[in-house]
Amino acid sequence: MVAVPQDPDTRRAIRAFARAHHPDVGGDPEVFAAGLAELRAGATRDRYDAPVVVVHRPRGIRGLAHRFRDWRARRTRPPRVR
Repeated sequence: MVAVPQDPDTRRAIRAFARAHHPDVGGDPEVFAAGLAELRAGATRDRYDAPVVVVHRPRGIRGLAHRFRDWRARRTRPPRVR
């Protein structure tokens, strides 16, 4: 997973670099990869420092029943007006 910088100036710099040096617009792929890695290295990576939580989801017909039950619980209906 690639970290997305939160700082608007850093994001602007990465986008401008990509527009100018992307291989699809005639840039060198090695220069593009190196420059992008350099710009991303300067970005803060604290966004993805949270612990990883694994959630068990049942499979098969039981999983389908759980997903359907969850969907029904999330669905909101507007009140009926008579």
